[in-house]
Amino acid sequence: MMMKEVSEKYHISPDTLRYYERVGAIPRVNRTKSGIRDYTEQDIGCVENVICMRNAGVPVEMVIEYAKLCQQGDDTFAARRDLLKQVRRGILQQIEKRQKELERLEYKISRYEAAIATGKLVWDSDCSAQHMTENQE
Repeated sequence: MMMKEVSEKYHISPDTLRYYERVGAIPRVNRTKSGIRDYTEQDIGCVENVICMRNAGVPVEMVIEYAKLCQQGDDTFAARRDLLKQVRRGILQQIEKRQKELERLEYKISRYEAAIATGKLVWDSDCSAQHMTENQE
């Protein structure tokens, strides 16, 4: 598969693909006789992995480390697992933070819906910090 096809399929720019290759996030891609990158199924699997990890918020440096471990072979299974566990911890922390943010938004929405129905905005007494924030908006 040519770079343009990979780029279109995964909605990333050719520059991004070249960057991932240059920094080692994906292995060097074989080229045709005319110098055009020709992605194999294995290359595409690596691209998919990088995209997945980047979408999860994994820093490029960590993606590069994972790619290096993969290229070193089966002796790195434990190190790869540990790196992915670290990634998972970070994602779970992000989810927890987002869940708290969502709950706060849901609370605010419910208070505004009640205010629309009653004509009066009322905050729960245990949300004094919430009330101060609202007064500043």
